[in-house]
Amino acid sequence: MVSFSIENDLKKKGFALVAGVDEAGRGPLAGPVFAAAVILPSTLKIKDLEDSKKLSAKKRDMIFPQIMDGALSVGVGVIDEKRIDEMNILQATFAAMRAAISGLETMPNYILVDGNKKIPGMDLPQRAIVGGDGKCSCIAAASVVAKVLRDRYMRDLHQKFPNYGFDRHKGYGTKAHFEAIKAYGPSSVHRSTFLQKTFKKVS
Repeated sequence: MVSFSIENDLKKKGFALVAGVDEAGRGPLAGPVFAAAVILPSTLKIKDLEDSKKLSAKKRDMIFPQIMDGALSVGVGVIDEKRIDEMNILQATFAAMRAAISGLETMPNYILVDGNKKIPGMDLPQRAIVGGDGKCSCIAAASVVAKVLRDRYMRDLHQKFPNYGFDRHKGYGTKAHFEAIKAYGPSSVHRSTFLQKTFKKVS
């Protein structure tokens, strides 16, 4: 289980409400980017809470309701593929993170964000932590929430676009996904800027 030590150190400095922020879906060729912001009570113990990438889908689905039930507050932000094409994926990710923080019912007084960049346009104090989803409980929880909700969304998209296998690869650039795009052309939920860059590389 990931430690609460970073949050506890901040609480000792007077930051009682610390939100962890992470995203899911920066790299796929299709679908939106999701971000989650989570404030956890330091008393909450969730067995096996870890960076979502290190957890199986089954384990994430087991941990997800524990986070949703036990968190002080959870916010989610979603930026769709059209806005990703307009903004670029980095700015879209930041926009999703800001939306997730705005969606919290309880506003934090400190933000811990996974990665090497702080979220621009925020008045709250914050710290970017490389590999934060493996070091900090609230970021790990945010990574699980974002990943589970995005995976569910992509499974729903599979019902509308069954030719692409979104239920399996969730929009990432697998061999089967590339073959489907070549056979059927891009769908309306594919990121056109990603396809232009990717197919130049593989052509």
